[in-house]
Amino acid sequence: MAATEENQNAGMKPRLAWRSSAVTHVGKVRKHNEDAVLDRGNIGLWVVADGMGGHSAGDYASALIVSSLEELAESASMPEFVDAVEDKVLEVNEHLVQKATEGGQRLTIGSTVVAMIAHADVGLFLWAGDSRLYRLRNNTLQQMTTDHSQVEVYVEQGLMTREQASNHPHGNMITRAVGAADKLFIDMDMCSLKVGDRFLLCSDGLTKHLEDAEIRDMLGHGSAEETCHELLELTLSRRAADNVTVIVVDIEAQ
Repeated sequence: MAATEENQNAGMKPRLAWRSSAVTHVGKVRKHNEDAVLDRGNIGLWVVADGMGGHSAGDYASALIVSSLEELAESASMPEFVDAVEDKVLEVNEHLVQKATEGGQRLTIGSTVVAMIAHADVGLFLWAGDSRLYRLRNNTLQQMTTDHSQVEVYVEQGLMTREQASNHPHGNMITRAVGAADKLFIDMDMCSLKVGDRFLLCSDGLTKHLEDAEIRDMLGHGSAEETCHELLELTLSRRAADNVTVIVVDIEAQ
């Protein structure tokens, strides 16, 4: 579903609007979709969550993140809204940790999360795990998030190249996720929004099968809705071994 949402803050220039579209798919191998997606363009909030722990556990974790953030009301203040989003995610983390230890067992009930908040001419991103957010600006693709993964640690330590990391057997090992530890540290970053910017939020089910250059080329044309489905279809044509979730957000002049 695509919709144009206007920035109501008349005091900020330039006045911007955004158009977004989201899609999620079980893929070609998995029997259950443990991804969850939230497209609340009307309040400038988009979320992708990729559950882990197997069916029922992963489903539960990602769905709880989305349902919790779906309850949030629009706020006139960017800092207040960011705090509200962060608080909800931390509440979910606490709940999942408690649930995982019920009955004396230690289960894995967790989920990655990546979220984008748009307010006036500012975009803020928060994430935990390896679901990603990209920005296409002037035909240049930039990954705005850094994976919390074991292979990313190897790359940062100079133990392997990024090309080697893309096919490493530890590629599925993440170092941070909602529900994975008593204390959750959520990374945040922000940038200015400009007319013509296009953002992509996605689970790793997409990036396992598509190279950055392919993502850049596909983001370079079509509407948000068309591009979402084109990215999904290309991933499905390459077996789609994992669930696939995609959100495309376009920044436009009001």
